[in-house]
Amino acid sequence: MDDYPRENLEEYEIEVATGKREPAQVVQATYTLDREEINAIEEIFGHECLKDETPTVIIEKGYSNQFTLNNLNVNTEATLKHLVESTGFRASRLTRLLKMKTVEEKIEFLINSDQTKASQKLLPILQSISQKGVSHAVFDQFLRHRIPVFFYFDEYYQMKGEESLDALHQRKASNNLDESDYPLLGLLDLADIDLAQLLNLNQTERLFTKLEKVIPDLENTAQKILDFWSQNQYRRIKFEIRRPQSEGTSDSTNIMHIWIRVEDARYGITTSFKAQSRGFMWFFSFLAWYQKVRQDNQNIILLLDEPGLSLHAKAQADLLRYFEEELASDHQVIYTTHSPFMIDPWHFDRVRIVQDLRTEPNSKNLPADKHGTKVIAEVLEATPDSLFPLQGALGCEIYQTLFIGPNTLVVEGSSDLLYIETMSALLQQKGKTGLSPDWTITPVGGSDKVPTFVALIGANTKLNIAVLIDYQKKDRQMIENLYKQKLLKKNHVLTYADFVGNNEADVEDMFDPEFYLKLVNEEFGTSLTVNDLPPGPSRIVRRLKDHFENKPPPNGAKFNHYRPALYLSKNLDSLEADLTASDLDRFQKAFDALNKLLVTKSSK
Repeated sequence: MDDYPRENLEEYEIEVATGKREPAQVVQATYTLDREEINAIEEIFGHECLKDETPTVIIEKGYSNQFTLNNLNVNTEATLKHLVESTGFRASRLTRLLKMKTVEEKIEFLINSDQTKASQKLLPILQSISQKGVSHAVFDQFLRHRIPVFFYFDEYYQMKGEESLDALHQRKASNNLDESDYPLLGLLDLADIDLAQLLNLNQTERLFTKLEKVIPDLENTAQKILDFWSQNQYRRIKFEIRRPQSEGTSDSTNIMHIWIRVEDARYGITTSFKAQSRGFMWFFSFLAWYQKVRQDNQNIILLLDEPGLSLHAKAQADLLRYFEEELASDHQVIYTTHSPFMIDPWHFDRVRIVQDLRTEPNSKNLPADKHGTKVIAEVLEATPDSLFPLQGALGCEIYQTLFIGPNTLVVEGSSDLLYIETMSALLQQKGKTGLSPDWTITPVGGSDKVPTFVALIGANTKLNIAVLIDYQKKDRQMIENLYKQKLLKKNHVLTYADFVGNNEADVEDMFDPEFYLKLVNEEFGTSLTVNDLPPGPSRIVRRLKDHFENKPPPNGAKFNHYRPALYLSKNLDSLEADLTASDLDRFQKAFDALNKLLVTKSSK
């Protein structure tokens, strides 16, 4: 908190230096006591000690480095009475103690009386109450050790990749550690490496024997940490501990060094730790640091400043997963972020928005209580800029859940979606097979967008993806690449031509030409027959477009795919009788083929 208070800083410093004001209280924390804590207090201080039904403690700390305790409301008189009565004094001494008005009288009486077990038990408690009061005595005995320690980690707590163990040992002994020392010390401690013992091994053979044990332990510890790094599963951490050679000579210095290198197990090559990406160095350093913190089994709250700032979006997901799986069960984690990928869309309730309204336009007339940086939980109070990371996170989640699902069927456009859903519902009404509701149908807006979309969502290996698309000869290479480039399995790439029996086919060709023309005539106000269409490709849509271009209808309507599909969905009851058995059979075969590709939890 070196930056607080920034406003009127010079005036503040002068007043503190001249004794006109106390050092500022920088942090205020409010804690609510749980039932276990209340029971422990009442067992010693009595059931009437705490006045509030839900007791809270407010603790402040500032540049004086002293705790200030507030808000622990206690009943002093009832507490003292309980302490005296519950200690086990004989009746005569108990009566005298109860009649004494002040704590000091009781203390003096106990000091000058025979020292019994009861007096020896009560005296220290009364002395504590005399010095600070009942609330502080309760706090010191039951609550002080429960206050969590705040541990802060930012990008500067990164291992360098090379370090003199002698210098590290000296900094540790003098309590003058660099920020980069903490994760390395954590790693050494996790591997049960005693720096002092290691550095005292002057005999080469003894040192060699020790290092044979130390280095595998160190590498195994490091590898457990890397289990949470899913970006490259072939990475291995390697360590070398030795005395470096003097440059230009064969002599070794007496100073012990540690080198950290990263191996690519696929190629058997290593590079220095400091040559890795900033994101990887931060990730590994943080996990090494935290594992030591965790081993110490302290009651801590982790404060992380922009964690994962230099990480790839997928690596940020790894970090969130690590928070949830490894940290959340043991510690509270508070971190700042501007990245939508560091916001868990399943836990928006955890998000607090930090904003300073004075940076916004038209902020000159802000009331005093709105000045400064505020932390808010109410989204409706946030400014658009403050909401942006939340919007990004929500957008990613909507993309992942609304438009795609565990089983995603990719189609070209919204007309495909309408035809598939309409015909599936009709088949099910007739007791036949429709498309399983386990499929999420995702229109992508054209055949040219299919490969890109499949590649993007296919990056999530948990998804089962299939495509059902139009087939034209010009698209052959694009369609084949979906499985040749291993974006999809070959049997997951289906085209309407597979069910129509023609060399080329669109979704509209799943219907007999006469029925589809009925949809077109009803929707566009035309009276076309198959003989009216120009000869050419088997695809009826292509022939219709040519006809509409050469002979526009009197109303000037232009042909598009969507309107006949919408007409069918709205008027299925009246059109059902015109559908042929072949129409139904084609769609049923397509749905059967797709349903066989479904992946369920039980089949994984």
